[in-house]
Amino acid sequence: MRLRALLDTDALGLRLLGGGEELDRTVRGVMTTDLKDPSRYLSGGELVLTGLAWRRGPDDSERFVRILAAAGVAGLAAGEAELGSVPDDLVLACARHRLPLFAVDEDVAFASITEHVVRQVSTERAGDLAAVVERHRRLMTSGPEGGGPDAVLDLLGSDLDLRAWVLSTTGRGIAGSDHPLPAGVAAELAGEHLAAARTGRPSPHRAYTAGRHYSLFPIRSGDPADDVRGTLLSDWFLAVDADAGDWPAERLDLLDGVTQLIAVERDRRDAERTVRRRLAAEVMDLVQTGAPPGEIAARLRVAAPVLVPGLGTAPQWQVVVARVDWAGGGPAAGPVAQALLEEALVDPGAVGPDQADRIAVAHAGEEAMALVPLSSPDSEGTAPELSAQGLLSFLRAPLTRGLDGDGRLTIGVSAAVHSADGLRGALEEARHARRVAAARPGRVCVAGHEELASHVLLLPFVPDDVRRAFTARLLDPLRAYDRRHRAELIPTLEAFLECDGSWTRCANRLHLHVNTLRYRIGRIEQLTGRDLSRLEDKLDFFLALRMS
Repeated sequence: MRLRALLDTDALGLRLLGGGEELDRTVRGVMTTDLKDPSRYLSGGELVLTGLAWRRGPDDSERFVRILAAAGVAGLAAGEAELGSVPDDLVLACARHRLPLFAVDEDVAFASITEHVVRQVSTERAGDLAAVVERHRRLMTSGPEGGGPDAVLDLLGSDLDLRAWVLSTTGRGIAGSDHPLPAGVAAELAGEHLAAARTGRPSPHRAYTAGRHYSLFPIRSGDPADDVRGTLLSDWFLAVDADAGDWPAERLDLLDGVTQLIAVERDRRDAERTVRRRLAAEVMDLVQTGAPPGEIAARLRVAAPVLVPGLGTAPQWQVVVARVDWAGGGPAAGPVAQALLEEALVDPGAVGPDQADRIAVAHAGEEAMALVPLSSPDSEGTAPELSAQGLLSFLRAPLTRGLDGDGRLTIGVSAAVHSADGLRGALEEARHARRVAAARPGRVCVAGHEELASHVLLLPFVPDDVRRAFTARLLDPLRAYDRRHRAELIPTLEAFLECDGSWTRCANRLHLHVNTLRYRIGRIEQLTGRDLSRLEDKLDFFLALRMS
């Protein structure tokens, strides 16, 4: 409460004798004393009540007021019962030291003033406590009214003027300031964090990039691992736009507490992935054990509403496999690859921790397997596919530093399949692509179906499932289009290849106008993403037709 509020309460019987310009001082407590030197009992902000029993002469007033002013009290209230009135020497001493002075009517008990002040101060402290409780609720509540990590970082900005971001190990933004970090800076900080944590340097890690100093605080989730590599590649970290090298211990402790709050949120979100992980494991178990396509399709219908909310069913799926191999042994590779794959499959441009809700990743042994739905198909039933090179572009820089000297990450990406029938072939294709990636140099290597199509298919050691997946990828879109539109794209493709790509001979053979033939070939190229003027693509179509 303010000193001014004491004058607004007539029941207190206070009269202002001096210090009117200091009435906005805050009263934090009250103390009654007649000691000549009460300084040992003062902490600042008190309203001191005194009956003036300490005064023996005018010089005592100067000494007493000087002690109170040095202790930082809010004001002095002197009772009139002892001397009949407040002495002038006390009024002058308070004026010299700019200490507000009140006279207390002899009919008013000090206990009444004490009770009033304590009641008011306690009410305000309860308000402060309510604010603390509300802040804690915001920090620990997700959703529109909460905010999770964003609420924590908002408080850092408003209370400490610190800009901060929560980033993943790939540099993807999870939460942070209204001004997101540039992608290059975020990736550089992720690499710095991984390199520092991998070598065991104590946190916070300090980094300098793009002309600014940053301090990096690890956000550990779950129980501490004996081998830091078990969680390092999947943990988040806090990047603060400041150099923590000269921070006091109290501020470092505060930031450590912030990371613990965010870690709680991270653990909660990991727990929410349990359902998606279980669905992926069930589907992959059926695929690997050779279950009938109908049983796999039924399981996919259960998984689709969870993985693609609002769509109902996913018309196309891709399979991605990953493996982490440690140099000289290391922590269990399966869970590490699973967590890394969940992060890797999130759109690198997406911001926020909920962007991985459509990613279902299982692990078996040392291998992680992801079932990725492709939503939002176009009018022809196709959807944009994951690209191996796209994955590699944003994984390579930070993870290479995190794995350097310790391990290696290899990823294989299949083509999209349109039904449960093709999932087994897609899984084998992704595994084969991963083996191709494993044969390359580098700490992070990715290979995809697009790299297997024209040169790997001809090799005799390619598994039969990969061959079938390749054939289905090229011909299934054409068969589906023929069923819907009776366009005869498959017969047109066969005739075009048998005529060595001659427009005139093929048109005559099919009894079509050349423009009609060109339209059909253009539609084939559009549906498959191939170019029938290229020898490699002609050869792929020829092999697919022969093997079908």
